[in-house]
Amino acid sequence: MLDKSCKEFIDILSSKEPVPGGGGACAYVGALGMALGNMVANLTIGKKKYKDVEEDVKEILKEGEVLIQKLEELVNKDAEVFYPLSKAYGLPKNTEEEKAYKDKVMEEALYNASLVPLEIAKCAAKTIDLHYKLAKIGTRIAISDIGVGVLFCKTALEASKLNVYINTGMMKNNDIKNSLEEEINTLVSKYSTKADKVYSYVENLIRGNE
Repeated sequence: MLDKSCKEFIDILSSKEPVPGGGGACAYVGALGMALGNMVANLTIGKKKYKDVEEDVKEILKEGEVLIQKLEELVNKDAEVFYPLSKAYGLPKNTEEEKAYKDKVMEEALYNASLVPLEIAKCAAKTIDLHYKLAKIGTRIAISDIGVGVLFCKTALEASKLNVYINTGMMKNNDIKNSLEEEINTLVSKYSTKADKVYSYVENLIRGNE
């Protein structure tokens, strides 16, 4: 999907095409958020004022690059897991055998479709961690971009919860359903709060309250 231009991606996202959808958009937004963090890291590296923290910033940059690549891959992965689910919806259920087979295929497809937004959320959580570190040591001239970046990452995190729930809500295996929902709920609860702290810190710094 990301081999397309930004305009092409938005045009397809706006259309009736089944993919990309909310999941792919989440991963893309998360990648954009981390890209803003990496921009701040790049602007910090090489500056005398930040020489003492340069190695820490380089490590953040390195980790951020890995996460961006992973999130880019998840844009495509989200599209890939949609197709088996779409096919499962269309399976016949005229006989008991057909119903049982459809239930089995649906359950597997729903599980796989839930794993992708969960992975996006995990990546988003890590990007929030990196923004948290960078907010303290990154260049002040681009501190607003840390605030914007962490908001993007928080959006990717919280929106992924909806994308997990839309799939788990149709699952019949309550053990798996509850396990997936508990994991995403824990991530959102912990890292949304952390993202809010970063945003508040940035806002206060910009307004002279820090």
